[in-house]
Amino acid sequence: MSIAERLVQHARPLLEDRPILKAIAKRVDIASARASHSIAASFPSVIRPQPRQLTIAVTAHCNLRCVGCRYGRDFMVGEQLSVSEVCAALDDAFDAGISTVRFYGGEPLVHPGLKEMVAHARKLGLRSYITSNGILLKQKIDELCDAGLRLVTIGFYGFEVENTPYAQRSTYSESLERSLAYVREQYGEKIELQLNFVAMGPTCRNKVWRDALKLAERYGMFLHVDLVSFSTPFFLNDKQAGIALKPDDRPVLDEMVVDLLRYKNLVEDRVPHSREFIRSIPDWLLKQEDMHVPCDAYQNLWIGADGTVQLCDTALELGSIRKQRLSEIVFSDAHRRASQDAFLLNCPNCICNPESRIQKHAPSMRKYRGA
Repeated sequence: MSIAERLVQHARPLLEDRPILKAIAKRVDIASARASHSIAASFPSVIRPQPRQLTIAVTAHCNLRCVGCRYGRDFMVGEQLSVSEVCAALDDAFDAGISTVRFYGGEPLVHPGLKEMVAHARKLGLRSYITSNGILLKQKIDELCDAGLRLVTIGFYGFEVENTPYAQRSTYSESLERSLAYVREQYGEKIELQLNFVAMGPTCRNKVWRDALKLAERYGMFLHVDLVSFSTPFFLNDKQAGIALKPDDRPVLDEMVVDLLRYKNLVEDRVPHSREFIRSIPDWLLKQEDMHVPCDAYQNLWIGADGTVQLCDTALELGSIRKQRLSEIVFSDAHRRASQDAFLLNCPNCICNPESRIQKHAPSMRKYRGA
């Protein structure tokens, strides 16, 4: 790990309670990365692994059967990482300069050892958060807060009664709202909540984003937009699920962009996306792998519920923590090659890190600045 990467790791906690300095540091970081990407367009060898965030799919088990998701069906069926496996990976991740860990699934709240994982991340000084469907959050948040969790992000597919029943559980909406209300009543702003609106055919055509805006406002949540990529292995392909967007959907996507920009103008920081990224959303969703924006997955690492280590959740496999320590995988020759392949899109070109990819790509910033 370089001196610069170690500085980033130690600086992030110091900036959390200093929003002005944090914003300045973020702008400087993006500007530096944009310059680096411009150079790498001609000299891709300058791209090196710079892991900052680790995503760990701690379990493949899930308490929903969402229409487009293979978890719980035929993707890593029955797989689950042990607490010791996760904690060892966290130790190595910290030593590699990673500052943030995302506990994912499947549904991470069904893992009985999640609180021990969160506590270990806190002990190391890692910033941790979970991405959940929210159903079990009311039952689990007390122990997770005690363990050090301060951020929960929740995938949102719409209210089951009003929209396409994507989650296929009739009590999903009620369970989610009970959880959100409990967190706010018990913890106020101590726990940050982020609503991840999942943009795909059913949610966009049914204008679910408007429900997401209202829900985020009601519970004081940040609003994030997740773009469904059909190259991601745990999503069913469109022929199986029928959830992709088509060129004829462009008008409704343009309408969504107008609504999101209007909402960002009202709440600003509660929508963490840049305006350029928001304007790019229709192109990402309609073009999918034909969206040629260099990828910065060289700042990511992903560990699956079976121990597989990849650069991201779609491709560029690096090894397995069930065969070797994560410390033996990071910064290896394979890691360096994968980082450059991701940048050059020598991969399935999933919709990975679309926000940061737009911000680090000068031509995209020019294209979407006044679109």
